[in-house]
Amino acid sequence: MRGKFTAVATVLLVSLTLGGCATQTKNRKSGAEDQLRIAEVNTKLAIAYMRDGDNQQAVNKLERAIEADPSFAAAYSTLGLLYNRVGEFDKADRNFKQAIRLEPDNSAFLNNYGQVLCQNGAYDKGQEMFARARANPLYRTPEIALSNAGICAMTAGDLATAESHFRDALQINPRIPQVLLRMAMISYELERYLPARGYLQRYLEIGSHTAQSLWLGIRIERELGDKDAIASYSLQLEKNYPDSDETRQLLESKKI
Repeated sequence: MRGKFTAVATVLLVSLTLGGCATQTKNRKSGAEDQLRIAEVNTKLAIAYMRDGDNQQAVNKLERAIEADPSFAAAYSTLGLLYNRVGEFDKADRNFKQAIRLEPDNSAFLNNYGQVLCQNGAYDKGQEMFARARANPLYRTPEIALSNAGICAMTAGDLATAESHFRDALQINPRIPQVLLRMAMISYELERYLPARGYLQRYLEIGSHTAQSLWLGIRIERELGDKDAIASYSLQLEKNYPDSDETRQLLESKKI
């Protein structure tokens, strides 16, 4: 194997949705329905503030949502994502646990909680959440939980488990860019260079080059001896990402 695998920075597939709202709306009397609507509106506003980067306003709206309806699970789940974003894992953890206590079978909440756990090094617990998420027969996108389980395993350095989860995800949806790119990375690390090239090519059919993918392409083609491909990838990397770590590594490798 080509040295110890170094985990790449991961972009986890976080779902900012109001999963479970329809369930909570059932069997509500008018007063409770009014409070639920207030909670829903404030949670939606909080998500909008989060997307704009206004975390404090998002917190305010989520606290208002919980004040209006303490049983509105989506507010706790969203608050968990928000607290994780600002580095307050303990608060994130408490809010996710409350969301899941209220809706134990909500796959979106379980998936998001799994991502937060993995980001904070709790890999085994994160994998447990992903497994629970995809065990729900009503979960419409189990490939998302499988993809995140693979990313979590990859970050933990368990390439065999990561590859297994990624393969299962691609069985459901063969066109997930993040998964194809990571399969190319794993194949390269395991010295399977032709499959690595194939996964990278499949990634490029649906995704765009990044500094990371270009540098990966260079290293793959160096092993396969395609000088034209090396030159093409190198030119794109130096031109489009001159200040990236990958370009620095490329330039340093040319000196050897």
